Amino acid sequence: MAEMSPLRRRMVEDMTLRNLSPATQQSYLHAVSKFSRFFGRSPDRLDLEDVRTYQIHLAAQGVAWATLNQTVAALRFFYGVTLGRPEIPERIAYAREPRRLPVVLSTDEVVRFLEAVPSLKSRTALTTAYAAGLRVSEVVALKVADIDSARMLIRVEQGKGRKDRYVMLSAQLLAILRTYWRLAKPCHWLFPGRDQDRPIDQTVLHAACRSAREAAGLAKRVTVHTLRHSFATHLLEGGADIRIIQVLLGHTNISTTARYTQVSSSTIQKTASPLDRLRLEVVPPG
Repeated sequence: MAEMSPLRRRMVEDMTLRNLSPATQQSYLHAVSKFSRFFGRSPDRLDLEDVRTYQIHLAAQGVAWATLNQTVAALRFFYGVTLGRPEIPERIAYAREPRRLPVVLSTDEVVRFLEAVPSLKSRTALTTAYAAGLRVSEVVALKVADIDSARMLIRVEQGKGRKDRYVMLSAQLLAILRTYWRLAKPCHWLFPGRDQDRPIDQTVLHAACRSAREAAGLAKRVTVHTLRHSFATHLLEGGADIRIIQVLLGHTNISTTARYTQVSSSTIQKTASPLDRLRLEVVPPG
């Protein structure tokens, strides 16, 4: 549009002064141009209500949240810097990334999945991931010395956030690990790679998950993290305190752990509907 040319030049100058990368500049210019074309007017003649209308339009079109936020960033820059209207940017809201519920296996599916892993080392590592709720990075980093059978604990050294923590060592897992140790004879790393001086690579466990899922005939997508999700959900369904689960998972914020309450079937089943408090006649009067 002819009207936009001077604005375009001003916007480029503003972005250059603020050392925005060429890619970001092109992205911002493209977003503002699309905004202008949607209304058929120069963007400096569009107001906050027009911005909100445009956001609703993009959301209705199914535009990804990342693209929505790229548009928001461009419009915030345009109004706040190029047009010099600092009161507008903070009123242009960013889209929130949709929160998806974690995939959780039933206990029967966990058994089917683990029994479908043919490799002793991979099966034991994935069993450990489920039994203790470990991340894949934590499983591969386990050392033989981290298994404390006297206290029935597993030491997780430098987990996410560079924090150490302890998780439970179940009696059944200890028996499995002892069988594995007798057969595999690991020395330092509990699950060594081909080179005994290095731990097993994470990609090996990811590949084992894909193969086992297919062999077990599971429709759900299964990763090492799926086992961690299942661990937390099954603990919650078994009556474990959510604060204990938070500590076991190594979550800093309880809100991160709380999402498992959304997928715990027993928690849902134990929650009474408000309908249960009503005395309602099912059959209407004739």
